[in-house]
Amino acid sequence: MSAELARLAGEGPGAAPVRLAPRSDATLLRVGAAVVKAHAPDTDAAVLAARLRVAAHPALAGILLPPLPPAEVRALPGGRFATVWPYGVPIDPGADELPWEAAGALLALLHAVDPAALGPGPLPAAGGPARAADAVARLAAAPGAATAAERRLVERVLTGARTDGARRALCHGDFHFGQLVSDPAGGGGLLLIDVDDLGVGDPAWDLARPAAWYAAGLVDEADWRRFLAGYGVAEPWPDWLDGPARALTAQLAARALLAGRPLREEGAAFVDACRRIDALT
Repeated sequence: MSAELARLAGEGPGAAPVRLAPRSDATLLRVGAAVVKAHAPDTDAAVLAARLRVAAHPALAGILLPPLPPAEVRALPGGRFATVWPYGVPIDPGADELPWEAAGALLALLHAVDPAALGPGPLPAAGGPARAADAVARLAAAPGAATAAERRLVERVLTGARTDGARRALCHGDFHFGQLVSDPAGGGGLLLIDVDDLGVGDPAWDLARPAAWYAAGLVDEADWRRFLAGYGVAEPWPDWLDGPARALTAQLAARALLAGRPLREEGAAFVDACRRIDALT
């Protein structure tokens, strides 16, 4: 597959391909200034094309990394699909200083874009709720990954989370700091990447992962408040965020348990957070 991805990058023969960010569901190959992404095998080409169209729309300039032209889904041998992007230097999610304000401000800009102004055709649903449900379902189907009590705990936290918010906006669907890169066009700005879960949904889900980290004690209050301030929220814990944050806590706890034991520090923190949430309900 690497040779086919390198060909799609369109770079000269002197550019050596470099595999980026090993993942079980996708393959990322950098060739010179281009990055080719082979999407997950179960990707729907029409849905991906709709998301790609949004990323290429002028209304998303300065918010989402645009695909390289032509902005189209490419078919790969074996039935998978690929897209081609400019390379932006990723930020280090483990850095001591993260761009909390800038991340919040980017999400606010994204959520302010009117989905109806992005051209003809319906947009897919944002992927946040489905990702949470899938992680908990995978844990339920893997009894060896956790005790019966842990599986029931995580499922109760997810099913008890109120995630029926009435707000609707264009959402990233899987926001975390690994989804931020420097703007390849220069200027020192940051852009969001990864459109696999982009769509219309409750914008609270885009804030829910940092909220889950904060609630689990893995993010300082000062950093959390910087994130909210960048988004334009003064409340330390808005009511509309509570349900999606609980659901993300269940998702992250399920993923930690699926990764096997011993649990890493953050994984144990999410399981403990589920216990605290469960005790409150």
